[in-house]
Amino acid sequence: MTDQLLALLLVFLLGWFWLDASRAREMAVGLAQRACQERDVQLLDQAVALHRLGLRWRPQGLRIRRVYRFEFSEEGIGRRTGYLVLLGLHLVDLSLGLPKASDDA
Repeated sequence: MTDQLLALLLVFLLGWFWLDASRAREMAVGLAQRACQERDVQLLDQAVALHRLGLRWRPQGLRIRRVYRFEFSEEGIGRRTGYLVLLGLHLVDLSLGLPKASDDA
């Protein structure tokens, strides 16, 4: 009986992790697309790749920390790498590695 409960719990946890990872990836793609549109660069391959996965303690409890990388191009020439960090499903950091946009430019 305990083996069956343990197996059921394991299947439940794996299912939850898969759904959470899918939601986080969809969110990361949307955030990367929006950031590229705002900076007038092209998101390449319309995709993000999970670079690092870890756990962090927050006042709200344990959260999964995911670092995604994505590639973009300025004016269609070359590839540059950007990244974004999600803690749970909240954006913590996003960088394209470009200088800040200036209003007087």
